[in-house]
Amino acid sequence: MANYVCVLCEYRYRPHKGDIENGIEPGTEFDELPEEWVCPLCGASKDDFELVDDDSFDDED
Repeated sequence: MANYVCVLCEYRYRPHKGDIENGIEPGTEFDELPEEWVCPLCGASKDDFELVDDDSFDDED
């Protein structure tokens, strides 16, 4: 599963965790998020997220 980070506030979207508070179930890939989904911390759009190529990313809480 690919992880993404918001370039504005550094919120990390982890597909294995989803975004439960905003109705996104665990296991939801970033590409499967609704177009209207926004960063839960700063309200940035999906366009403001970048793919993170870091194996340790999944290990963090």
